[in-house]
Amino acid sequence: MKRIVIPILSLFMLGCGDEPLPKPEGFLRLEYPNAIYDKTTTPLPFTFDKNTLSEPITSVKTIGSTKGIDVKYPALKATIYLTYKTVNENNLNSLLRDAQNLTQKHTMKADEIFSNLFENKEENVYGMFYEIGGDAASQSQFYVTDSLKHFVSGSLYFYAKPNYDSIYPASEYLKKDIKRIMESVRWKE
Repeated sequence: MKRIVIPILSLFMLGCGDEPLPKPEGFLRLEYPNAIYDKTTTPLPFTFDKNTLSEPITSVKTIGSTKGIDVKYPALKATIYLTYKTVNENNLNSLLRDAQNLTQKHTMKADEIFSNLFENKEENVYGMFYEIGGDAASQSQFYVTDSLKHFVSGSLYFYAKPNYDSIYPASEYLKKDIKRIMESVRWKE
């Protein structure tokens, strides 16, 4: 009798339990260092504060009347592309419209686009910051101008196919850098 009871009890005791379930898909928890900013001087007619996590700016690209610099973040696999154009008496409305249209091109993939007005009267810097939610190619864009001589626009791009959930931590970190760039722009005269 013991030969039958012990194996049956063992089966009941070992066989009872929760069925194994696969773990849900998740993403790595990414943490970034606190930002440390240094004033950056460029050959362009403006300066700004740049995160020391980014690479030094080494060159200026020129295409027609547009000049550009790249603020690269290799650890985050991202770049903030900054472009500079000179404002003249006829082109300010066109520059503003182009910057706004660039953001609106992302509406096909974006879940939402938030805009925040920026104004620094003491330094004569005015602009707009756009936060783009969803799987759009660019998560943040902005422009700043003095409305008389200078116009700077910027866009954040990652070196990966857009997946909002996975790039969200890096996007939030770089959004703070973009806002710092906007706040710290100073025009060279």
